[in-house]
Amino acid sequence: MSKVIAIALKDLKLRFSGKTELLFFLFLPLVFTLLLSGVLFSGGSSKIVMVVVDEDNSDLSRKLVSLLQSSEIVTPSLLARESAQEAFDKRDAAAILIIPSGIEASLKAGQAVVLDFTLDPANNNGLAVQQEVQKAISQISRSLAVASASTREAEKIQPFTDAAQRQAYYDQSLTAAQQEFASAPTRIAISQPENTVDIQTQKETQAAQASAGQLIIWVFIPLLGTSELMAYERVWGTLRRLVTTPTRKPTFLIGIITGQLSSGLVQMLMLVAIGVVLLKVPWGQNPLALLLLLVSFGLAAVAMGTMFGTFTRTPSQANGLSIALGMVMGLLGGCMLPLEMFPPAVANVAKILPTTWAMMGMTQLTVYNAGLLQILPYAAVLLGFSVVFFIVGIWRFRYE
Repeated sequence: MSKVIAIALKDLKLRFSGKTELLFFLFLPLVFTLLLSGVLFSGGSSKIVMVVVDEDNSDLSRKLVSLLQSSEIVTPSLLARESAQEAFDKRDAAAILIIPSGIEASLKAGQAVVLDFTLDPANNNGLAVQQEVQKAISQISRSLAVASASTREAEKIQPFTDAAQRQAYYDQSLTAAQQEFASAPTRIAISQPENTVDIQTQKETQAAQASAGQLIIWVFIPLLGTSELMAYERVWGTLRRLVTTPTRKPTFLIGIITGQLSSGLVQMLMLVAIGVVLLKVPWGQNPLALLLLLVSFGLAAVAMGTMFGTFTRTPSQANGLSIALGMVMGLLGGCMLPLEMFPPAVANVAKILPTTWAMMGMTQLTVYNAGLLQILPYAAVLLGFSVVFFIVGIWRFRYE
């Protein structure tokens, strides 16, 4: 037992000898968990921000602004020209629309008008904003077009006595056209299925997905990095020295697993605490089931890293393999995206990965409040992975 403890302490000192290890141990998992859960950069409107300058201040311009404000796509902010230009230059808005003075008078006189509309070329939402502005202008223009056409036809039948009479007829036609368009029956009705999951439940599920998924990824990769530790000691000749001592292969491998598993459990418990405190994820409702699942996952991950350590030759090779496999297995295991979003064939194939079973078990814990009996199948599969990986590791282990 003393040999196992000595090997474990030695490995822990070696792992945390680098200054950047704490960065990957806590800081990056915390940032990515908060980012994917929606805690960071959340709470704002999902609409696209644009700025509007209304220098005409007429019924027509106010109608245009009102149509933009009722949009489900854009959020127009009505500002003075200088403030609007400053916001646009700082890229706080995707577009700027300037309505110059005299627009309404020019339109009623039958003259063409030009609106000053500028898109931010660096903003990917520019096309959506442009379509919303064109839609609002189109709604106003159709009433103006009807009023102009009606006035021209009336003038052909009986010329107006003066400009005032013509303007009065135009205004009357415009009002009538606007009323008709407003009361027009809906020709196309778009129906959407009722969302049976409220927003609060969606947020809780997103937080649980982020907390569990990032825990698995950021613990799995370092534990796979056990292979780098073994390659390092093989390159520097540390393993050769064990030949001169009565240390058997299982003892050495158990020592490695003990050290790495202990650090992994500490990291997992810290991330669980962060999930409970900051994200309100119900990790602690079934402590025994949670502990069993965390230990089973940690054993499977570190045993897999130990097995890989018998195949890799250099620390750099082991490091690259650990990161690549950790990210791919995390993605396929549902840690970044729910398994429901994958094709059924991919989701079924992913069940050969320990990350998949760990994620399914943690989802049962955090989303469905599963108890110990419901978690036992997932823990059993993870422990099965551990046994297989450990047997292969012992069989493949070499001092050279």
